[in-house]
Amino acid sequence: MFESTKAFSGFSVDDVEAAAAFYGDTLGLKVSRQNGLLRLHIAGGRDVLVYPKPDHRPATFTVLNFPVPDIEAAVDELGRRGVRFARYEQLPTDERGIFRGGGPLIAWFTDPAGNVLSVLEESD
Repeated sequence: MFESTKAFSGFSVDDVEAAAAFYGDTLGLKVSRQNGLLRLHIAGGRDVLVYPKPDHRPATFTVLNFPVPDIEAAVDELGRRGVRFARYEQLPTDERGIFRGGGPLIAWFTDPAGNVLSVLEESD
């Protein structure tokens, strides 16, 4: 039934304007707006829907992962753009916010609504 549809994911924010500025300006994604909703146009031809929700509660899990070839370069660039990296007690990170405890190297950060995002190093 759904094998030929172009499914997409979505998540809520409390301020669509702040989300548009963050995703468009800070992260450099192509964004568009229609009917009060925000669409993030990400690589691979899939969009992510970002919608306003008055009683928004930030996701307690990672809603978007951005694979990068060099996590240190990505963390440095995002830091220059004002992104601050999260640190979790149960997942110790280095001084730059990168978790190196097994699996892919990963660093978490949040959008203005508090939703969790990550950059993770992925080799070809």
